[in-house]
Amino acid sequence: MLLLGIESSCDETGVALVESHGNALPVLRSHALHSQISMHQAYGGVVPELASRDHIRRVLPLTESVMAEAGRSLGEIDVVAYTRGPGLAGALLVGAGVACALGVALGKPVLGVHHLEGHLLSPFLSADPPEFPFVALLVSGGHTQLMRVDGVGRYELLGETIDDAAGEAFDKSAKLMGLPYPGGPWLAKLAEDGNPAAFKLPRPLLHSGDLDFSFAGLKTAVLTQAKKLGDQLEANKADLAASTQAAIVEVLLKKSLAALDQTGLKRLVVAGGVGANKNLREQLNAACARRKVRVHYPELHLCTDNGAMIAMAAAMRLQSGLSQATERYAFDVRPRWPMASLTAEASLPQAA
Repeated sequence: MLLLGIESSCDETGVALVESHGNALPVLRSHALHSQISMHQAYGGVVPELASRDHIRRVLPLTESVMAEAGRSLGEIDVVAYTRGPGLAGALLVGAGVACALGVALGKPVLGVHHLEGHLLSPFLSADPPEFPFVALLVSGGHTQLMRVDGVGRYELLGETIDDAAGEAFDKSAKLMGLPYPGGPWLAKLAEDGNPAAFKLPRPLLHSGDLDFSFAGLKTAVLTQAKKLGDQLEANKADLAASTQAAIVEVLLKKSLAALDQTGLKRLVVAGGVGANKNLREQLNAACARRKVRVHYPELHLCTDNGAMIAMAAAMRLQSGLSQATERYAFDVRPRWPMASLTAEASLPQAA
């Protein structure tokens, strides 16, 4: 079975082709991605209308590129999968509309996929795929969550952010330091030259006794410290970046280890854009090695939003019997879509 996946939830247009045979792990055949970073940099953040218009321009050429790279034709596609939510409403509508139009033109069924489930299952595309069950640290954009994962669609939420997520803490702190958009990768790069102990910044909820997260207070502390430095900010920027990263990473690390202790599991999966952070990976790898815990990540180029994770999630849901692709081409999107609802849904509904 060939599945075409289309991702357009925010500021990256991704298209990919995944092949599935029986119960074997689906295989990525080709993928293409266009990032809108350069377009949004002038505004310091994503402009939804511009994002939607750019998805319209990119999605079909990317689809043609993916099919050519795989040496397959559109007529060979069995299912067209797309991101149904969560995300920016206008951006989601582009991917959903194109996917359903392709389905109509090809006479093939379509399937809407949860964006975060795509991230969660993206490590199964790696050279070292995990096995169920595992603890998942999902750190993607505005989401920071810890989950127990017993199988596809079998998710137990252990803890989540109650305000700013880790990715937002990276990006907002970087903006306060005058770093370019998107700030997270710039802050991480700058932190390599800084002293992580230079400034004493808070670790919110580190000792809360639960697995929830909060990073809004950290952002406020970074703002306060930047104001205190005043004209000296530039000279101390690397140290402030390193201290900020150290605070975020320590919270993610300690909460992940606590989740492993709470569940008794010996396998950790880290997915989402922040999962590409070098310092986070180094510390998680070291801590998990000491505990004889296996840790898995997506390939670096699949940490950000991409079509491969959408096609993979669709394939795994179809294999598990949790979802059925449909030839009803009327569609809706779900800009807000709690991932916890996936466990209760035997089949992801399509709009009537």
